[in-house]
Amino acid sequence: MIRPASSMACWTPSTTRLAPTHDLPSFPSGVTGSPPGPRLLILNWQDRENPQAGGAEAHLHEVFGRLTGMGWDVVAVTSGWPGAAPRAELDGIRIHRVGSRYSYPFRLAPYVRKELGHLRFDLVVEDLNKAPVFAPAWAPAPTLLLVHHLFGPTAFQEASLPLALVTWLLERPIPRAYRGLPVIAVSESTRQDLIRRGVESPRIQVIPNGIDLEHFTPGGEENRFSEPTLLYLGRLKRYKRVDLVLAATAELRRQGVPVRLLVAGRGDHREALEREADRLGLSDGGAEFLGFVSEEKKLQLLRRAWVHLLTSPNEGWGIANLEAAACGTPTVASDAPGLRDSVRHGETGFLVPHGDVVALARRTGELLSDHDLRQTQGHAARRFSEGFSWDASASAMDRALRERLVR
Repeated sequence: MIRPASSMACWTPSTTRLAPTHDLPSFPSGVTGSPPGPRLLILNWQDRENPQAGGAEAHLHEVFGRLTGMGWDVVAVTSGWPGAAPRAELDGIRIHRVGSRYSYPFRLAPYVRKELGHLRFDLVVEDLNKAPVFAPAWAPAPTLLLVHHLFGPTAFQEASLPLALVTWLLERPIPRAYRGLPVIAVSESTRQDLIRRGVESPRIQVIPNGIDLEHFTPGGEENRFSEPTLLYLGRLKRYKRVDLVLAATAELRRQGVPVRLLVAGRGDHREALEREADRLGLSDGGAEFLGFVSEEKKLQLLRRAWVHLLTSPNEGWGIANLEAAACGTPTVASDAPGLRDSVRHGETGFLVPHGDVVALARRTGELLSDHDLRQTQGHAARRFSEGFSWDASASAMDRALRERLVR
């Protein structure tokens, strides 16, 4: 059943409930005809159970999961992976998994036409976080484009040359392919990138990401690690440039700062990063790779670390920065798209030129050596984070979608 709107304020992610094959793509037994509210189709390469899931997938479930409690009937079509159930229900969203990470864009449109064609969707959201699927050309209802960030040249830092070239080429026609459609960007940085590419400014609305402010809270200065501790929290992908965090840690230790680095997250770049840590002399306790951590462990790390670091060249937003801020932990980050939206330089942390290890180490060392500065920025970070919540993001999305319905 669709949850009543009053449940939205206390919404929490539900456990996975696999949907019987005979019930999907139909809706729950007893429901016939049109659903009580508008029916929404979300197109996203991945859902939050995908092993490759990151911030964009968290956004999918946090925002659109809440919309199911605001009168929307939400269906999402995502890609699958080895061992994945073809269909599931997560956070009130009915998930259909089609193909793989690589075959998804080719199988998506035929699947929607064949398997979901009998459903009458009121609106389609193309949730663009890998490469466009050009939904306006084939989608069964009016379309809205949601953009986290575009890769541009950074695709060549992560993918093989052929795959990076395909990604780069697919992004080039976006202004023409989505001409005239409403566009939602998750940050001002993403909005500016879209404008530079030729998307008309009046069509773009910024709806920032949020966090769970009741979950991410400060733990008290007395509960910080006793020794200076840095934290990287996120996927271990080449384009995330965690090597810069390692290099800054090594530089601080070379200067005599007794600092250690905790690296929390998983990804296909872990082994290369462990080799780099060994080369930099960090294998003797200077850096520890924790792998995947639970939500509770993640919370404790964010509360206890002295400084959080994030050095990507490009992000849609940088949710980890905001989660650290909510826990009262300042961030030192690259002055890069998305990250400059989630860190206020000199107030909630510091921004440094991307790739400048010396500046990264200097600003990090400044925070490590000055308890009062660290505490002042931590308090300011918490205040800053309170302007962002998933409830607010979902309410803004609800308004934007309903405006699209009446156009």
